Amino acid sequence: MSEMRVIGIRVEQPQNSPVLLLREADGERYLPIWIGQTEATAIVLEQQGVEPARPLTHDLIKTLIDALGHRLIEVRIVDLQEGTFYADLVFDRNIRVSARPSDSVAIALRVGVPIYAEESVLAEAGLVMPDEREDEVEKFKEFLESVSPDDFKATDG
Repeated sequence: MSEMRVIGIRVEQPQNSPVLLLREADGERYLPIWIGQTEATAIVLEQQGVEPARPLTHDLIKTLIDALGHRLIEVRIVDLQEGTFYADLVFDRNIRVSARPSDSVAIALRVGVPIYAEESVLAEAGLVMPDEREDEVEKFKEFLESVSPDDFKATDG
């Protein structure tokens, strides 16, 4: 399992589809995950330190975790099936809750816990981008020009 860092959100054109890009903390692989617009907005707002006038859903979840006396320990991206990623929220007291990776990352950013990806997920969908001298934003733009959501669908082979 590898710890991941949130690089950011980009919008793939022409479909106008948000993509969450994660990168191994101690590696070279990137993990692109197509997500919904609402979750993309929640992630970007948190990354930019914007505090909405009223709590968003992910802010509410953070408050509920605290109010119920639990502690979120980490987020794990645990599986990839037929182009769909799966994640677990890992709590104290050995409690795991299955969730979408987009929601999981939005919550992890608010709570300040690490995000991990299983090796099997990285082996299947992780990508190494060339030319380490470029900054991450430029690499991400090049990456988006070269892939589509169909690249991550399971095949029979």
